[in-house]
Amino acid sequence: MTPIKQKRLKTRRWAVLSITAVAIVLASVFILAPYSTTAAGTRAPAVKMVPQSFTQLAKTCGPAVVNISTVKTLTSGGGRVFEHFFRGPQGRQDPFGRFFEDFFKNQPQREFKQSSLGSGFIMDKEGYIVTNNHVIEGADEIQVKLRDGKEYPAEIIGKDSSTDLALIKIKADHDLPVLNLGNSDEMEIGQWVLAIGSPFGLEHTVTAGIISAKGRVIGAGPYDDFIQTDASINPGNSGGPLINMYGEVVGINTAIVAGGDGIGFAIPVNIAKEIFAQLKDSGEVTRGWLGVAIQDLDQELKSYYGVDKGVLIAEVFEGDPADKSGIKANDIILYINGKPLESSRDLTRIIAGLAVGSKAEVKVNRDGKIKIFKVKIARRDDEKIYASASGQPGRLKSELGIEISNITPEMSEQFNLGDSDGVIVAGVKPDSIGDKAGIVRGDIIKEINHQPVKDVSDYNKIVDDVKKGDAIQMYIRRLNKGYMVVKIIK
Repeated sequence: MTPIKQKRLKTRRWAVLSITAVAIVLASVFILAPYSTTAAGTRAPAVKMVPQSFTQLAKTCGPAVVNISTVKTLTSGGGRVFEHFFRGPQGRQDPFGRFFEDFFKNQPQREFKQSSLGSGFIMDKEGYIVTNNHVIEGADEIQVKLRDGKEYPAEIIGKDSSTDLALIKIKADHDLPVLNLGNSDEMEIGQWVLAIGSPFGLEHTVTAGIISAKGRVIGAGPYDDFIQTDASINPGNSGGPLINMYGEVVGINTAIVAGGDGIGFAIPVNIAKEIFAQLKDSGEVTRGWLGVAIQDLDQELKSYYGVDKGVLIAEVFEGDPADKSGIKANDIILYINGKPLESSRDLTRIIAGLAVGSKAEVKVNRDGKIKIFKVKIARRDDEKIYASASGQPGRLKSELGIEISNITPEMSEQFNLGDSDGVIVAGVKPDSIGDKAGIVRGDIIKEINHQPVKDVSDYNKIVDDVKKGDAIQMYIRRLNKGYMVVKIIK
């Protein structure tokens, strides 16, 4: 072999060795990457990335997801029905629009049919189907379409507007596929979930994402405790299941944020389980009632009362369970049946889930001393509560998105309010008229349109007398800030 050939062979051998060495180094990087060392010198756990495929999960769960179509009968005089026809390009007003609106709005009332679409899933072999209340609310006809194309009329078994859940039933001529209910409390932020439904009428659409957050309060009702997910949810997904990687339902897809691409909300299945059981058994939901007005403790209140958690009782309603047991305004409820309370939402949910007539152990902090009361739970009657709130002093009333309550002598003394005239804002609904005007919880309303407000009765009368569209000037006292005027258009 010539010296030139020997040199070439030697060069090739070095090239092969170099490539091999680089490959070994790269392989070491990829092998060690999931177990990289943290700043503190400890090894971080491996992170599993995207599942290889959701195919098997979709095949297994898909057949139990149904498409729900409804027909509702509505009445209109025409003006509002035809309004959307009189818009020009980009929403500009058609010059002839007013003429047609004036013409149609004077026409006799007429009935017309409105169709809507939603989703649901089969929860047992008997044909019970879970969906949202808003999917079937007011429906004259409900039609359920299965994955195999078969369609069946459905009857409403029961519905609960407070949680936006409903139970319907079909009578099928064959065995039905079902979905198992999982445990939403075990779900953690960052875990994978699958949503199946009929967004925009596109049947059996499968989308995947993760649990983005838990315990979301979005102002949908008194029992808000939503799972937030970035699995794509759109109109038509309502009532469909949110599924974990074991094929179990952990949530019922219910709401989206308008304009919030990729933000959806599902009712946790653990909240829904008891609702389903009651609807199936009796067609309605019965909830417990304690008989108190409550509010969360901010840092100032926690410091004032010397507690680090709990719920403040702003008012005790006369003759209701809490009053009969000896609980008083300004007590801080710490535990119910041994369960700690972090927020008013916890208290509302726990009491609602207690059986009517059962005894609850309520532990409170009163002036720094722990007291325990046995309270016999009554039945919550929303209609009665709201009716009482409208006319009886001392009751809460939601008006303009503002919940108000009388100021008790105890509250006046505790917060150094001087006289007890006026009403206190116990809560403000997000995005309501009051919220947008700047009213905040804790504000004391002293006058409305220069008329003195001594109690809830005065507030109700003055606000009710203001016509729609007129201004309401509220003279309020804000703790630690003094007096101010807030203007609201009713």
